[in-house]
Amino acid sequence: MKPWLVGGLATWLITAPVSASTFTFEGTATGENGNTLYTEHHTIAGECQAGVFRPRDHQAEYRKPGSEAAFAEKHLTFPESVLTPLVDFSQPDFNEHMSITYPKPNRVAIDWRTPFGDREQFSVDKANRLVVDSGFDHLIRREWRALNGGDSVNFRFLGPTRGEYYGFVAEPATNREVDAHLVVKLRPTSMLLRVLVDPIVLGYNSEGALTDYLGLTNIRRNKDTNYTAHIRYSVSQYPACALVQ
Repeated sequence: MKPWLVGGLATWLITAPVSASTFTFEGTATGENGNTLYTEHHTIAGECQAGVFRPRDHQAEYRKPGSEAAFAEKHLTFPESVLTPLVDFSQPDFNEHMSITYPKPNRVAIDWRTPFGDREQFSVDKANRLVVDSGFDHLIRREWRALNGGDSVNFRFLGPTRGEYYGFVAEPATNREVDAHLVVKLRPTSMLLRVLVDPIVLGYNSEGALTDYLGLTNIRRNKDTNYTAHIRYSVSQYPACALVQ
């Protein structure tokens, strides 16, 4: 290959266009009796890189039915991996606040003000294939072809209120409550945890957008327990590029 062609190709790769884009969607969480528990409102700002959306900043508001005011908020940023965002989450009704940061490349720091007024702080290793908070959503998109092909994907999921991570697997599944292009079940790999922790079921449309979340949520019912809900999502604005390759 001629030197000028090599140089030109390298320059094109380095200066390939990156354009800003926004992805917005809403969710309605319903309980076992079918009543609406709350709604979610998500705005993700990011960039189109090589034709695929790459999130940079994610703002989420949680609202009670019929209200425009947020009773809980979450802010995620993705300075490095989409699987391990920086997290800032607050539920003022319970005086609860949690932050997840990475003070060193191989460390995860958790600072949690509990609903009981205590402060819990943890520092754990940043394990290989670690997934934090809603990083699982981006894991599904990253492994889109494998999951659509019937393969399972192993990862480690951070349990921030315990300051530990656990082995999990994402696997194609079926569920009578979720009708979607791709249905995925997230479950612990440990036999003991399978007894203690119910799986989470996710649904995705053919474009890679989340349509359903069925399982334990991050929103509190009371100081001791969180809601278990079926959250149904709808997209109000897709980014200007694809969500999956």
